[in-house]
Amino acid sequence: MTDTLLLTFIFLVAGVISVPIASRLGLGSVLGYLLAGIVISPLLTLLAVDIVSIQHFAELGVVMMLFLVGLELNPKKLWALKSKLLGLGGGQVALTALFIMGLGMLLDQEWRTSLAIGLVLALSSTAIVIQTLTEKGLMKSDGGQSSFAVLLAQDIVVIPMLAFIPLLATPELIESLSHAAEISQGGSHSVSLVDGLEAWQTALITIGAIGVVILSGRFLVTPIFRFIAVTQLRELFIAAALMFVIGTTLLMSLVGLSPALGTFLAGVVLANSPYRHELESDIAPFKGLLLGLFFMTVGAGINFTLLFSHFLSILGLTIGLILLKATTLFILGRIFSIRGSNKWLFALGLAQAGEFGFVLLSFTVSNAVISQEVADILLLVVALSMLLTPMLFIIYDRVIAPRYATDKTAGTHDDLPDDNKIIIAGSGRMGSTIDNLLRLAGYHSTVIDFSVKRLRALQNFGVKNYFGDATRPDLLQAAGIDEASLLIITIDNPEQITKLVKYAKEHYPNLHIIARAFDNNHVYDLWASGCRDIIRENYDSSLRMGRSAFEALGISHHKAEQMIDVFNQHDKVSMVEVADAHQIGVPSHENKVFIARLKKYLEEKNPQLQKAMQDIQAQADD
Repeated sequence: MTDTLLLTFIFLVAGVISVPIASRLGLGSVLGYLLAGIVISPLLTLLAVDIVSIQHFAELGVVMMLFLVGLELNPKKLWALKSKLLGLGGGQVALTALFIMGLGMLLDQEWRTSLAIGLVLALSSTAIVIQTLTEKGLMKSDGGQSSFAVLLAQDIVVIPMLAFIPLLATPELIESLSHAAEISQGGSHSVSLVDGLEAWQTALITIGAIGVVILSGRFLVTPIFRFIAVTQLRELFIAAALMFVIGTTLLMSLVGLSPALGTFLAGVVLANSPYRHELESDIAPFKGLLLGLFFMTVGAGINFTLLFSHFLSILGLTIGLILLKATTLFILGRIFSIRGSNKWLFALGLAQAGEFGFVLLSFTVSNAVISQEVADILLLVVALSMLLTPMLFIIYDRVIAPRYATDKTAGTHDDLPDDNKIIIAGSGRMGSTIDNLLRLAGYHSTVIDFSVKRLRALQNFGVKNYFGDATRPDLLQAAGIDEASLLIITIDNPEQITKLVKYAKEHYPNLHIIARAFDNNHVYDLWASGCRDIIRENYDSSLRMGRSAFEALGISHHKAEQMIDVFNQHDKVSMVEVADAHQIGVPSHENKVFIARLKKYLEEKNPQLQKAMQDIQAQADD
């Protein structure tokens, strides 16, 4: 217990100190975590810590990241990426692998070993690239979307790689493989559902596992979350979300598939779930912590003894790999019409090797494809290229992007989403009507509500809602408030509305907020909190009833409309005139300053309003 606490404390201290410093210097959080791992590596060595085991655990962060990415994509969006998946992604893997294979053969490596090295190094770092693109707000740019398509294609191609690499075994390494197998028999055995099965049996079990993930996400997860949501205990919801993600990871591992790909598929299945944003907000903190731990293990896992003894050759191989991949990606970017700074973002962002390289290198050694000596050097190349990636993004930010910032042909406006993001907090009588009105006009909104009964009722009418408490900052983040242009608050609770308005105005001052007010006193609370677009929930219906009353008394419809308009204008002005006398938390009838101000205003303006009303009635009817 003490050892575990000490180790946890070391990693937490390293991250808490290094990441803010790196962010302040403009280096980004990823480089901060990598440097933190390097700094604490001597201490971890002194404590005889098994970095590889911690890294395997921390890879859950990569898995969770892919799950969250999947939540952002529905099958329709995924299908729209098919050309980039096949063209950009497939082309990048094939060309990079062939180029590296050729260079390996020039360096006197056997062709099968060279091809295996090419396949391993063709993959890029999903963890670093997506984390950095998201952190810099570049994920939705043309370069970011193209990078994501390539990374997704790489995750998919890992599956055939795992099947193909054993076919590249070299005879001279068979003996060492047999020796390694004898040693491994005395150690722990990893549970698998496909060990010792025929190829067709393995294929059936693999397809079955994928089917279980899809069917569970479609038919089982939502009822489970609905059942848990009734308790309104957030910790149970978090536990259920983690259970689903870790269960999917376990199932994919048992059948020999990529856990990251499996959880990505699970995320895509749940992309249209009403619990999507709640899942995202609950998983995100665990994803962030585990990704940080993963990056620190990459930094701590660098073999400095080997690195310093072959420093120039390893550095040369790393820089050569980055240049080769960047050139290949740049050429593909031009072929697929990625323009301006996006082309450089695409080329530089994916120029490193990836975390799957650690897994595949171990796999190649255990299958007698690459010798342990070569694998050790390649592990350093992979780690060093990942360590240099934040530097490449800094070059993009400070050298390349500014050059295109003033270029009118760079297409910077094309990088922005062409729709205004709208968030509606609350889907009761007001929220559902507003949502329907906006959708009929062609706008798409994200509706958040905490009522399970209302959620189910609206689903029966085809209204798409998301479960969650809209006053929670993490849920608002998951719903995309950073990119939103409009927040409409129709929650059935005045205190929560005021709380949400205060938070939104403080953290998103440029966000337009339309808030529901319960009465005049609530209007003043919202005005004092910074909201300037306030709608009293019963005010408009009261005006319409007043107009009907005028008509019932024999006043024409046209005159009744005019009288209501005059009253409405008078009321709006009076509300603004006395608003600064309001004190939050003090009812209007107990606020002497407010009462005096309102009385004075009404004594001055009411006679004018009465005269305007009488003048309208005295007008001749058309």
